[in-house]
Amino acid sequence: MVIIGITGTLGAGKGTLVDYLINKRGFAHYSAREFLIREITRQGLEVNRDTMTSVANKLRALHSPAYVIEELYSQAAKSGKNAVIESIRTPGEIEFLKKQGNFILVAIDADPRIRYNRISLRASETDHVSFATFNNSEQREFTTTDPNKQNLGKCISMADLVLNNNGTVEDLYTSFIRQIKQKGWSI
Repeated sequence: MVIIGITGTLGAGKGTLVDYLINKRGFAHYSAREFLIREITRQGLEVNRDTMTSVANKLRALHSPAYVIEELYSQAAKSGKNAVIESIRTPGEIEFLKKQGNFILVAIDADPRIRYNRISLRASETDHVSFATFNNSEQREFTTTDPNKQNLGKCISMADLVLNNNGTVEDLYTSFIRQIKQKGWSI
């Protein structure tokens, strides 16, 4: 079983790479976002980016800095299939997954304006924000010394592969496969 973890900036293309892994490589998908939406709904809260961040941080503080990913990994391990876990947000989550073995962390980034345009088109419940709010949310999640909070900058720096996704979907897939092959990995 291979586990690919996906991290990266808001709207960079994490879901696009997940779609590729599911549809072209037969990976099972485990989503931190969906996990959190279920928890937010269970608590009767409004689903938005601030609530997702707050609930995730509280769960990590209550259980462990890797709690959400530990739960998703447990589900993946039971299936025994190759799996993609999206979206890794804390160094503790990465450290947990690296201890499990057969783990590859992929980070995706793109120009901020391109990413904002993508989330505007995606229009999910967390994407109805101004460009200023988009940038502020990302800055809030980019660095911290609290192990229970998002630290995208550190996560990206810990990645095995870093993909720049300023181009087309096909460019993203090609870059991913090229880097996997360069590392000598098989997925």
